[in-house]
Amino acid sequence: MVMAGGSGTRLWPLSRRERPKQLLPLLPGGRSLLAAAVERLEGVVDPDRRLVCTAERFRAAIREEIPAIPEDQLLGEPAGRDTVNAVGLTAALLESRDPSAVFAVLTADHLIEPQAEFARALDLGFRLVEADPSRFVTFSIRPDFAATGYGWVERGAEIGGFEGAYLAQSFVEKPERPRAEAFLASGRWNWNSGMFVFSAASFMRALDRFLPANAEGLRRIAAAWGTPDRSRLLADVYPTLTKISVDHGVMEPASATDAFSIVTVPMAVKWLDVGSWPSLAKTIEPDAAGNRVIGRLFAVESRGVLSVSSEPEHMICVLGCEDLVVVHTADATLVCPIELAEQVKFVAERVPGAFR
Repeated sequence: MVMAGGSGTRLWPLSRRERPKQLLPLLPGGRSLLAAAVERLEGVVDPDRRLVCTAERFRAAIREEIPAIPEDQLLGEPAGRDTVNAVGLTAALLESRDPSAVFAVLTADHLIEPQAEFARALDLGFRLVEADPSRFVTFSIRPDFAATGYGWVERGAEIGGFEGAYLAQSFVEKPERPRAEAFLASGRWNWNSGMFVFSAASFMRALDRFLPANAEGLRRIAAAWGTPDRSRLLADVYPTLTKISVDHGVMEPASATDAFSIVTVPMAVKWLDVGSWPSLAKTIEPDAAGNRVIGRLFAVESRGVLSVSSEPEHMICVLGCEDLVVVHTADATLVCPIELAEQVKFVAERVPGAFR
């Protein structure tokens, strides 16, 4: 299941409420992040076993972006209730069809290379859970800097019979820089990727224990999925579910019990969470002055400028600028120092509604 319901407010004004970042043509050749996420599954997961969980309002746009996916493989959320419910909806539906079902939870806004290493790790994740359904597998990324914006996971002992899989010793969400630097130096800590493999039945058992009202509501929805009551129950029940991330709602409490085994599988990949303008800049080849461009830019005595325009013929001109983000769309323009780019989401939440 590919999660594709995020709003992408840190990529405002290009990313909008009705056209979020995962659907934008940000990659070479005009491809979207969602299209790249689905393409990564080639040769790994059969097309008839791929699900996309997204906001119901994105359904038409997603069908346009990946027309090969059937309607019944798109899970439309009537309201955003964070990742635990996107995963829980998938788990409840799969549990009702096949109590032994095992599924991966993947992301629609990451770039991951090489695909062969991703495929190897995903296959290992499936084998781990198929051998022991009480295992919750999280994929982790070998870090190359002391990131403070990611979660970190500590590797414990290697699991016998599964080379490259480790017990997860502990989790820390977005540490302060001194702690992140210590994690990096230790060699035992990896970034937590936000991708998982679960047994559907075990995940629902975890919800029964940690979020019982969510579990009950999701099972009601799943029971009505093939009936005329599906839309009504989704609209009535789903927005009432407790809103919380899968990390805080399930992974953290599960790691504190003996009922579940938390396992991490490190991926030796180039991994980029394209969630902000600085991270998008890393996908664009710089010129000699370090300027990166989508569209047209005329730069004079300027360095380290990220210039993005949704209108290909629109010329952006900069003079004497350094480490700046300039984003132009038909109805809004953003200009900010690149060091403040993470705060763009707060601007997006406060501008007049017409620009969201």
